[in-house]
Amino acid sequence: MKGLKVLDLSRFIAGPHCAMVLGDLGAEIVKVERTRGGDDTRSLGPYIEGESIYFMMFNRNKRSLSLNFRNPAAQDLLRRLVAEADVLIENFRPGTMEKMGCGWDVLHQLNPRLIMARISGYGQNNSLSNEPCFDGIAQATSGLMDLTGQPDGPPSMAGTFVADYASALYACVGILAALERRHHTGKGQMVDVSLVGSATSLLMTAIPEYLVNGRKVSRMGNRDRYAAPGNTFRAKDGVWIHMVGGNDAHFPRFVRMVGRPELLQDPRFSTLEARMKNVEAIEAIAAEWFASHSSDEALAALSRAELPSAKVQTVADIASSAYMREAGHIVDITHPKAGNLPMQGLPIRMSESPTSIEEAPPVLGQHTSEVLSEWLKMSPEEISQAKAAEII
Repeated sequence: MKGLKVLDLSRFIAGPHCAMVLGDLGAEIVKVERTRGGDDTRSLGPYIEGESIYFMMFNRNKRSLSLNFRNPAAQDLLRRLVAEADVLIENFRPGTMEKMGCGWDVLHQLNPRLIMARISGYGQNNSLSNEPCFDGIAQATSGLMDLTGQPDGPPSMAGTFVADYASALYACVGILAALERRHHTGKGQMVDVSLVGSATSLLMTAIPEYLVNGRKVSRMGNRDRYAAPGNTFRAKDGVWIHMVGGNDAHFPRFVRMVGRPELLQDPRFSTLEARMKNVEAIEAIAAEWFASHSSDEALAALSRAELPSAKVQTVADIASSAYMREAGHIVDITHPKAGNLPMQGLPIRMSESPTSIEEAPPVLGQHTSEVLSEWLKMSPEEISQAKAAEII
């Protein structure tokens, strides 16, 4: 994606993560921020040397350009940048870009090749478009929260911002599809992605099960929804292990591992349908086996049986894991103020165009003069005048 110019006007997670993925793939990302404060997440702790960890986790491989959006001259400067861009990413509340004179109709006329990715809570044009929405609201609205947690407990958020991350990745997919179409037509288009739509897409079979079969799917804790046994079990030494051992390929291995081959003939467990109806009984057998073995013994036996399984690792386990470093899931980069910064690595591997981290997360406005000079051919004098006029 070398040579692809992307303007990132977004903040928080969904938009910035979308732009960061494109940057990891080689696109040139210019993050456009307010001159006062920048991205909202710059003010969120915790910090390293005064720099927000939250901000840095979603903004590597970008350059930062600051604009005073309240100044009409800055809005004009933004439109000049748009004229040079391939992609624009924003996640303001619908209508905000229009108030700045930068709605889709204006920008498309200005730059017909532009692809504009708009990430919002509920989508751009419907009865809820103007409602405020964050990740947790999307999880609640989509039903995802009702599917998460223990059966006898309250609805629970996922342990991370899953609606934001999913929206970021869907927006990336939409941008890449729009780029492919532009290769054939020469025209850009708008990509509309919502947090609620992204979260709803993660509901598996819940919607047709209810609308067609009348079955209400709800919280099941860590229990597998489609096979049994499949759950998180506690070993003799207190360590939690998650195992999937309930489909027709895995179950014979499971019963041999626990020394109960007769269970294959037990009518309660002989078929997957029967095991799902008697899930508590088969899980009780599994729990008893785990409770009689240390975690090392259990994991070794599970490995020999070729059953999908893993110790439930803590963040401390992950941070010290040799595998995480070997596989590139955790990397170290050098930040101009924070110094050494360990962070998530590059999840995509490309054989012919390898991904890489070329830029540390930027300090606010770090590259303003550089970008204006490169993109708009502005002279040092013009840039100085823009600073004096409080445009940048």
